[in-house]
Amino acid sequence: MEPNDPNQHLSQITTLWTMVDQAHGQDAAAVTSARQRLLERYGGAVKKYLHGALRDPEAAEELTQEFALRFLSGKYQGADRERGRFRNFVKGVLGHLIADHFRKRQTQPRPLPLDGEEVRAPGPDPAEVDALFMENWRQALLGRAWQALAEVETETGQPFHTVLRLRVDQPEIRSLQMAEQLSAKLGKSVSAAGVRQTLHRARDRFADLLLDEVVQTLGRSAAEDLEQELIELNLLVYCQPALDRRLDSLGRATPGERQVRSGTAEGRAGEA
Repeated sequence: MEPNDPNQHLSQITTLWTMVDQAHGQDAAAVTSARQRLLERYGGAVKKYLHGALRDPEAAEELTQEFALRFLSGKYQGADRERGRFRNFVKGVLGHLIADHFRKRQTQPRPLPLDGEEVRAPGPDPAEVDALFMENWRQALLGRAWQALAEVETETGQPFHTVLRLRVDQPEIRSLQMAEQLSAKLGKSVSAAGVRQTLHRARDRFADLLLDEVVQTLGRSAAEDLEQELIELNLLVYCQPALDRRLDSLGRATPGERQVRSGTAEGRAGEA
């Protein structure tokens, strides 16, 4: 079955949770491999989040290493598909790390008070921290979708990643200009009509790959939670038609609802 097949049942996409299960298993080699793959998958988002939340590069690097050490040593075993979103688990772990960091700072000697007022090191604003975490998680999912699209291009020879990347990097470029650039890049003649067709297919494939990445981070009720997760992460604009196809395959959207959603998303697909 193709990765972007709209009839693929959401609950069948379990790569992340399979790795989580392996990370908690009995096979030492499989456990180590799974934990390393999970860390590689989301470690970048964790690091960026800690740097933004703490605004202290040295402390952020220290907590990043602490997170990695604890994760690889198996101290974080609370992730469970039955409990819901994987991002909530990661966010909770990081929240505890940050709280511990500031508690330790409070126990250390403080600067002398100035003008009778105690000098306090401000902690991160909760609203800012939440928004920062969501944005870094969002960017991590988008990055993985782009990586998956590049892999599809390598496997199939279809220049989906190349075409879509060109459109994103040069949003004002016309189809004829894209065709000229792609012809030079690919070493073969590409027509403007061919570019438009490939771009349409690339957007569809990217949207499906992005849905796959989001689904993998959800819990047992992925089919019910997917649309809300896309809204919360501000990703719905990238994949509304793809989501409609999947919900339709599960019988979860009426024709009227699909029409309203499609009308809302029309004209936005070029942002992908």
